[in-house]
Amino acid sequence: MKQQNCILVGVPMDSGKATKGCLMGPDAYRTAGISEMIRELGHEVQDAGNLAPAPVNLPAQVLEGSHAAAETVGWTETLIKTASEVSAAGFPIFLGGDHALSLGSVAGVAKYAKSVDKPLFVLWLDAHTDYHTPETSTSGNLHGTPLGYVTGRDGFDGFPALDATVPEENICLIGLRSVDSAEAAALGKSKMQPVDMRRIDEVGIAAPLKAFLEQVKAAGGLLHVSLDVDFLEPAIAPAVGTTVPGGATFREAHLVMEMLHDAGCVTSLDLVELNPFLDERGRTASLMVDLTASLLGKRVFDRPTGRF
Repeated sequence: MKQQNCILVGVPMDSGKATKGCLMGPDAYRTAGISEMIRELGHEVQDAGNLAPAPVNLPAQVLEGSHAAAETVGWTETLIKTASEVSAAGFPIFLGGDHALSLGSVAGVAKYAKSVDKPLFVLWLDAHTDYHTPETSTSGNLHGTPLGYVTGRDGFDGFPALDATVPEENICLIGLRSVDSAEAAALGKSKMQPVDMRRIDEVGIAAPLKAFLEQVKAAGGLLHVSLDVDFLEPAIAPAVGTTVPGGATFREAHLVMEMLHDAGCVTSLDLVELNPFLDERGRTASLMVDLTASLLGKRVFDRPTGRF
């Protein structure tokens, strides 16, 4: 990956689910030194500050049963506009905020990709598929719907009309281990590329990622990476409201990010679902910043050995 103009976009979004705390995520990343890390690796950095949702009034029957629907739609409107604009100016890093922010970040990046006539690919690093729609979700939590929205599934009345959708075959999901029956059925009918933890146990994490990256590079595509804290093993990343045992290890996660750096095709990044209220002295925020460092060029042998 060449030198980047990294643009930090704070998204203190906490409307995608009932559990509170993700609104503190952007400032936790700043406190963990994300700007300083980017500069130390030789990249430029601009901090665009924190966004706010657009005001939205929804009829009572629209998105009925979805938690904080109007606020989430407002965030999506803001993020589509912002993501499209900052993608033209540099390498955006969206500091979340719950995963509902990807409703807007991915849709906005897709809009930008269409404007430059490039195919968009998405790497979804997550324990969940987030492929629900407001109509299929039993929880009403919209952080479980971004991939449903950006691929053009029905049921998103009230949300902004999409300028561009992401083709299902351009999406790879790695780290899956908590998928309900409705999502599993929908996933089985889709063209997305799921990689669950059993497959990772059997063949490793590098082989499926390498195959996907070769697909991106062969198409000359842009690659958006969405990194959810619950992709990681909870023992190393406890600060998330949706912990699922059996996630990616420290080394697996860094290998993914180092491979992404080597591929040189990542053009935007989400860091989502960090809930500092649940963290232990900032360890999860620091790990997410360290993983971002690997994406931006820091190698494992650059890391000092601790004293014992």
